[in-house]
Amino acid sequence: MILLQSHSRFLLQTLLNRVHSLDKAVELDYNWVEFDDVRFHIQVSLKNSHVLLLSVSLPSPPAEAIFFNGLPFGAIEAIKAAYGVVVQILDPPKDGFNLTLKLNMSKLPPDEEYRHALLVKIASVREVVLGAPLRVILKKLGSRVVAPNKDRLVAIVHRPNESFFLVPQVEKVTVVYPMRFTDSIDIVLATSFLQEFVEARRTAGLNSAPSCLWSPSPPPELEGAPAEALLANAGFVTFVIFPRHVEGKKLDHTVWSLSTFHAYVSYHVKCSEGFMHTRMRRRVESLIQALDRAKPNVENSKKTAQSRSFKRLSLNEARTNSKSEAPVDSCVEFDAHVIYNVRLSFQRFIRGCNGRMECLFQFILSKQYYVELD
Repeated sequence: MILLQSHSRFLLQTLLNRVHSLDKAVELDYNWVEFDDVRFHIQVSLKNSHVLLLSVSLPSPPAEAIFFNGLPFGAIEAIKAAYGVVVQILDPPKDGFNLTLKLNMSKLPPDEEYRHALLVKIASVREVVLGAPLRVILKKLGSRVVAPNKDRLVAIVHRPNESFFLVPQVEKVTVVYPMRFTDSIDIVLATSFLQEFVEARRTAGLNSAPSCLWSPSPPPELEGAPAEALLANAGFVTFVIFPRHVEGKKLDHTVWSLSTFHAYVSYHVKCSEGFMHTRMRRRVESLIQALDRAKPNVENSKKTAQSRSFKRLSLNEARTNSKSEAPVDSCVEFDAHVIYNVRLSFQRFIRGCNGRMECLFQFILSKQYYVELD
């Protein structure tokens, strides 16, 4: 069971390589896209090799999400609090991007450990920006301060034209995810996964983890949400977050885990689909090998230990000539028996794949997700 890392590995490696070669004038121009349609662009010019420009393009927000100047509310304050004077926000950003940051590499702290921690934080710019609204609400929950949007539905973007919803209250925050998938197989796998995911929460040792519910219909918390936001073909998942889940360092883990829950489900659905396909291919290969072993030999006649020759008959010939005096090779009956068993095994295998599918047993490992939020 894999939990996605909050930082971009490629971005972090690029920053580390640039720090280790600051004395060299190197020109960089990298573009790449990560999950949920988050796009990055890095530029370093030869004229000013100590300055790195990092541009970020966020998923297209739906109508219900609150954005200010192309960014979620609270994003500017979160960037300033996380990076300080090392990073400067350029206004306006580069064309086609929501945010452009100017990083002065010469202002990085000299202490290697602190510098590495800061670079990891810069590589986590996705979490800082997209998780800013969620962080503001959960911080108020941790300090038990009444949020200004108390009992009001708050939409937070997490995928292109899709959002999940928060209902802030004094003692808890309810988080609801409408789960949507485009592929019909993904819908079936995701539905089974989410049902097993809810069951895993009831396991002993996870009593302090956030409560989790799944329902095929919209929960009461989504009353008043836009009709487009309620079009979920894999049901709705609800988490209830209490102050104990956002105390101290738990806040960062909770913000990231909630922000990427849909990506977490999608990742393991695709892994399970690949696992199922691998099992099916191996099973079909074993059935084909059994059929190959059941093929009759090319020789038309054989001699027994008593030097008597006989002709090998096919299955149809054995049936039509059952009353004849011609000796029938016992191997024919063996071949028919093998073919029958192979056919029966294949039918059972297909029925098993169309049922609960053996690969879903791996979803019980979803306990790790709850432990991360515990």
